[in-house]
Amino acid sequence: METSPLARRLAARFVAGDTFADGLEAGRRMNREGIAVTFDRLGESVTSLAEAEASRDEYLRVLQEISDHHLNANVSIKLTQFGMDISEQACRANVEQLVRGAKERNSFVRIDMESSEYTERTLRMVSDLHAQYGTVGTVIQAYLRRSEKDIEALCRQGIGVRLCKGAYLEPADVAFHSKSEVDRNFVHLMRILLAAGTYPAIATHDEKIILDAKNFVAARNLARDSFEFQMLYGIRRDLQRRLVAEGYRLRLYVPFGKAWYPYFMRRLAERPANVVFLARNLLRG
Repeated sequence: METSPLARRLAARFVAGDTFADGLEAGRRMNREGIAVTFDRLGESVTSLAEAEASRDEYLRVLQEISDHHLNANVSIKLTQFGMDISEQACRANVEQLVRGAKERNSFVRIDMESSEYTERTLRMVSDLHAQYGTVGTVIQAYLRRSEKDIEALCRQGIGVRLCKGAYLEPADVAFHSKSEVDRNFVHLMRILLAAGTYPAIATHDEKIILDAKNFVAARNLARDSFEFQMLYGIRRDLQRRLVAEGYRLRLYVPFGKAWYPYFMRRLAERPANVVFLARNLLRG
């Protein structure tokens, strides 16, 4: 699969490339189009502290490259890539080094949210590091039933939140399962963030939700630079261009690295509907 023409086509559309040099070129191209980026080095769930330290060092290099090239960019990380499954203490030390490096370079680290078993530990680490450094934010998944109280707590602390729908398979007592419930909760949480959050990021490709955000912002005379939309690299490029032309801020999630195959297979296994979503976006602009 990793060497087949079809697989390489899939990778080229949704992943910037195998190396950060590929990601850097994609970031420059997006910046020229007025689009900010956040870089994600693929390869979560490491199995040794040596791998976790290698991830940390690669991200530190990415932060330095962002600074050297004056990119409108930051980084997104997953705690399992920094050793959370092996040692929470070692993971914390690795992430703290990265967050400190971001502060020194006037940049920012977004700690992605993984499955619900990591939610509490992730939020605890984000809160601690934000109190110390300030240059860190997190992600809240709209399909989790606990997300409203988490968003309210993060807003009180002034922690920036990226709101997404959620992509992990969760039990019904933990997460909403129907699309209508998830969409309804997303809009509810989005409005809380737009009204009271610290530079929220609205991560969606859903045009109905994007229109709701636009209307909410306009009705309350909120500044268009007080938040940003976020989308995945290679998804809805037509909509991306339109948002930028309308004067909204947009940031693309740009993954790079050789671990693209597990990245896609994990997402497709967790939510089979993603197969249709990706197929549609291979064919559209």
